Amino acid sequence: MNPALPKGWGREKRKSGVKSIIIYYSYSGNTKKVAGVLAEYLKEKSEIEVLELQALDESDKFLTQAIRAFRHKRAEIAPVNFDLSKYDLICFGTPVWAFGPAPAMNTYLDKCATLEGKEIILFTTYGSGTGNQRCLNYMQSILSKKGARQFSRFSIQQFKSTDKGFVLSQIKEKARLWPNG
Repeated sequence: MNPALPKGWGREKRKSGVKSIIIYYSYSGNTKKVAGVLAEYLKEKSEIEVLELQALDESDKFLTQAIRAFRHKRAEIAPVNFDLSKYDLICFGTPVWAFGPAPAMNTYLDKCATLEGKEIILFTTYGSGTGNQRCLNYMQSILSKKGARQFSRFSIQQFKSTDKGFVLSQIKEKARLWPNG
């Protein structure tokens, strides 16, 4: 058995009792598209839930949102479950805004719980790429302090988010949690 596999996963029955969740925020729809491709990929391997974060105090001005993200501000989000204990694999997705995650994702990262020993996939969508690694590192740092132990990461440039084949290739290449893709 591959030690990189989440607890309870084998080559024969990958769906057997394994639960995954994708938690993402999307403003323009790019991150939502990537989350959709990831969900299709994971549903072949596990039970999957998808949670889209909804910011309740979101400005319609991107510059205002970018300033909030740069300052690592939090957003008020619609009520969601923060207890992740029942999941073996947890995926977090966000657009990169001003070197960091969107404020709605910052709120979720702060409040989520029971990550000890969990497998994590972090994914971002971005425009220029400036700040992408900083955003991923910031998210990984927060989750590491909460006990998450193994991370895979991938990023998709905004203009490639509609290319399902490309997105899937990045998931398979970078999110190496299972043998043979």
